[in-house]
Amino acid sequence: DVLMAEVAAAARTISWTGEGAAHRTRRASRRRGPLGAIVNLRRREVAPGLVLDDGRLALTANADLADPLLTLRCARVAAEHGAYLQRGSLERLADNAPGLEVPWSDEAREMFVALLATGPSAIPIIEDLDHVGLFVQLVPEWEPCRSRPQRNAYHRFTVDRHLMEAAAEASRLVDRVDRPDLLLVGALFHDIGKGYPGDHTEVGVDLLQTIATRMGFDADDVETLVAMVQHHLLLPDVATRRDLDDDGTIASVADAVGSSRLLHLLGALTEADSIATGPSAWSSWKGGLVNELVSRVSHVLAGGDVGEVVGGSFPDAEQRLLLEDGSFLVRGEGRTLTVVAADRTGTFSKVAGVLSLNGADVLGASAHSENGRALSVFRVGSAPDGDPDWTRIADQIRLALAGRLALSARLGDRSRTYRPVRLSARPARPRMTVDNLTSATATVIEVTCPDGVGVLYRITRAFAELDLDIVRAHVQTLGSDVVDAFYIRDASGGKITDEDHLAEIELSILRWVAVDF
Repeated sequence: DVLMAEVAAAARTISWTGEGAAHRTRRASRRRGPLGAIVNLRRREVAPGLVLDDGRLALTANADLADPLLTLRCARVAAEHGAYLQRGSLERLADNAPGLEVPWSDEAREMFVALLATGPSAIPIIEDLDHVGLFVQLVPEWEPCRSRPQRNAYHRFTVDRHLMEAAAEASRLVDRVDRPDLLLVGALFHDIGKGYPGDHTEVGVDLLQTIATRMGFDADDVETLVAMVQHHLLLPDVATRRDLDDDGTIASVADAVGSSRLLHLLGALTEADSIATGPSAWSSWKGGLVNELVSRVSHVLAGGDVGEVVGGSFPDAEQRLLLEDGSFLVRGEGRTLTVVAADRTGTFSKVAGVLSLNGADVLGASAHSENGRALSVFRVGSAPDGDPDWTRIADQIRLALAGRLALSARLGDRSRTYRPVRLSARPARPRMTVDNLTSATATVIEVTCPDGVGVLYRITRAFAELDLDIVRAHVQTLGSDVVDAFYIRDASGGKITDEDHLAEIELSILRWVAVDF
């Protein structure tokens, strides 16, 4: 990590130096050309002590370097005009600018927020301030985040650049919230704890308490900003790993959030954070789940009954007719596979195995059984060569459910042929967590492990081995790892609370995950 940080820092310095040279070269070229006289006429004072000159913001000779607001004013004005900061002026600020009084004045805080509100234009300005030590002067807690790598295949930026990108993305979403200033500041500092040892959320909570207080926010606003850091992963984790039709899910989020203001701030922060992370961290599917969760929780926080926004969506009326029909059905349409069959242990696992055998990545799945019939619906991800070959998949599912397809052997062959390329130097250590609080009717078991051919098949084989019923599954791939959540019931249809039983489930899952066919 130290080496990667040094390489990133060196690359930033090279890029920054090169950009400065390019600015000076282009400026000199324009001044020597036929339009040089016109370029000179563009020079104008845009704020006390600040002059805008051909896309460059510079300090005037008589600028008041003793003004503690000069650095923030310079940064805000440059970003608002899409200008770059003249390097000599940056050096003058770095050598002479006094620190801000603590707590910051309202004017200082408003300038800082106005800088962030310029969106992408703020990024090169913050980079400029950071290169000469001025940004750390404003926010000392920023120092450990500078050029810090993120050992996660999802992230395309270092910690500091990710935070800047998140704030820039948040600037597009300010019309969704009633406190744009809190959204922008919360976005900039939501991962500030990643520069320090320990859990980044817990550390970030303490850091933002200090930062927000220093910036002069009142006690209520400090509490809101701290809550944004504390819960910045709540909505995406719940939306992609929990059943939104379970009233316990909606109620638990409403209890954790507590107010509509915080809920909508978290909704916007989730989108900004995800987009700033990288292209694989946000999709229309994930966005739809997060928006649906926000909508349902908002209903509850407004005083509505949770029962009015959950239940009834699965199985729907058409799917109930399929269950009542009594016929065996395997139907693939677009990205959705529907299977209706006799309710037998292992059906879900075998269908998952066939999908893996055909290279179809399962993004989510739901299951329901009644009167000896079982309905399973799988949603698969997009593939570069179009929709899956549903005809072949249907034929193989029929063979697998009839005990006429050597799934494990075939998956073993595929595993040896298609070894996944590891995108992370630190694959997730296989682990299982249990949640018996969220749902009143099922135990939620979450499994995290390295991705691989047939991993969903292997996990669900462990459930089948212990006669466990899968009610619903939420499957998610995070770079080279998977985080799969399953709503499970025992053979009697109840939750699993016995510690010895849970230990056996964990033993079975971890052994099956380790199987290399």
